[in-house]
Amino acid sequence: MNEDNVRTNSLKAWILASRPKTLTAALVPVIMACALAYHAGCFRWFPAVVCMVFAALMQIASNLINDLYDYLKGSDRREDRLGPRRAVTEGWITVRAMRIGIIAVIVPACVAGCLLVGQAGLWLVVVGALCVVFAFLYTTVLSYLGLGDVLVMVFFGLVPVCATYYIMAGALPAEVVLCSLASGIVTDTLLTLNNYRDRDADRRSGKRTLIVTFGERFGLVFYLLLGVVSCLLALSLLFFGMKAAALLPLLYLLPHIRTWLRMKAIRSGRALNRILGLTSRNILIFSLLLSAGIVIGW
Repeated sequence: MNEDNVRTNSLKAWILASRPKTLTAALVPVIMACALAYHAGCFRWFPAVVCMVFAALMQIASNLINDLYDYLKGSDRREDRLGPRRAVTEGWITVRAMRIGIIAVIVPACVAGCLLVGQAGLWLVVVGALCVVFAFLYTTVLSYLGLGDVLVMVFFGLVPVCATYYIMAGALPAEVVLCSLASGIVTDTLLTLNNYRDRDADRRSGKRTLIVTFGERFGLVFYLLLGVVSCLLALSLLFFGMKAAALLPLLYLLPHIRTWLRMKAIRSGRALNRILGLTSRNILIFSLLLSAGIVIGW
C-alpha cells in the first residue's frame, strides 16, 4: 500500500499502522496447532477461528502499542530509521486516536478469548491476561533489557500452539511442545533480523538487544542457527513416528540459508528491508511445511 498522502486518522492510516504483513507470524502458530489437532482427531472449527481472531488482534495491538511508545519515548530515529514508518511520528494517527485504537483492538480480543472460557476453563483468562500485559511490557520495558527474543519464543510459539491445541484436545503431548518451540524459534529470525538492522540506532537509544550486547557477528550466526535449530526440533518428530512432519521442514533450510547469505553480504542499510520480507516468507514456508507434514500423518 502506498504510504504517501495518508490522511490523518483515515482508514488507510490505520491499515498501515496495523502492519498487516506481521499477521503471518501471529497466525502460523495457530495453524500449526490446528494441524496437530487434526492429526490427533480432535480438530474443531469454532476454537480454531476464535484463536486466530485473538492472535491477529493481539498482534495488531502490539504494533500500535509499539508505535505509540516509540513516539512518546522520542525514539523514532527519524534520521536513520530503516523500517516501516511510525504512524504517530508521520502524523497519520494522532496520539489520542492511537490510545483509543489500542483499547478498541484489545477489548474485542479479550471478548473473543472469553468465548472459549466455558470450554477450556478459567486458566484461559490467565493466559489471555498475560498476553495483554506482555504486549505492553515488551514494548515499554522488556525489549530494552534484551528479553525480546525470549518473549517471541514464548508468545509466538509455546503459548499459541500449546493453548490452541489444549483447548481442542484437553491434553498436551510432547510432540505439541516440540512444535511450539520450533514455531517460536523460527519466528525469532524476524526479530533477530530487525535487531541486526537497527543495531546502531538501538545502541544509541539504550536498547540492549542481544545483538547490541554481543555484536554484529553474533547476530549473523544467531540468525542462521535459529533456522537450523527449528529444523532439528522438527526432525525430532521422527521419534514420534511423524516422518513427513520431521522431513518436510528440512526444505526450509534452502531459502533460509540463501536469505542468510544475502543478509551477510548486505550487512547494513536500507537494503536489509528486503531481507525482512524474505524472512517473513521463510517463516511461512517452514510453518506450512511442518503443518502439511503433520496433516499428511505419514
